[in-house]
Amino acid sequence: MDVLKSIETLFNDYGYWVVFVGLLLEFIALPFPGETSMAYAGFLSYKGILDFQLLIPLSFFGTTIGITITYWIGRKVGLPFITKYGKWVFLSPQKLNKTKYWFEKYGSMLIAIGYFIPGIRHFTGYFSGIIALPFRKFATYAYSGALIWTILFLSIGKVFGPAWSHVFELAAKYSLLFALILIVLLISYLSLRYRKSIYNLYQKRAIKARAKSSKSR
Repeated sequence: MDVLKSIETLFNDYGYWVVFVGLLLEFIALPFPGETSMAYAGFLSYKGILDFQLLIPLSFFGTTIGITITYWIGRKVGLPFITKYGKWVFLSPQKLNKTKYWFEKYGSMLIAIGYFIPGIRHFTGYFSGIIALPFRKFATYAYSGALIWTILFLSIGKVFGPAWSHVFELAAKYSLLFALILIVLLISYLSLRYRKSIYNLYQKRAIKARAKSSKSR
């Protein structure tokens, strides 16, 4: 597999920098196998060569810095400029139209789930900037989606070890489904892990609400 051999060479030569720089460049729409690289990096952490806890922030920041750059490019130069010069970073009008279609279908939520839709994640940042989506709203969706996306694909290599490539093929094919399952599992875990804190917070709010209601009477 030529792509995998190239990734192996990159990690041998540059180590951790591969995920940070590679993912940053991928989100500017330059060709880089981000998902494969993260899964392989997770496998290297399984072997004890790389530190999984360091891979997560590097992958996350590479992704978020890259998509944030594209947001501000779209925000500052607008659609006419990108339509004219986007071909130099593989940003064709057809891909922009495809992103527009998905935006109309899912709204701002596409920024988060777009990571898991082939051919979409590279352009949601540009399009968010073009339509002047408020940065805070963009960042909320973009950064939460980036965290789930990076942890998912890093975990494939970390958890499944030598079998990572087989699981990766399934995850790449059904990545949106995998992401939804991961979100449900994460919410369930956090709910169980912090159920006492959540219950106490709920009780405090209920007491405040009753006190406010009594005063209004």
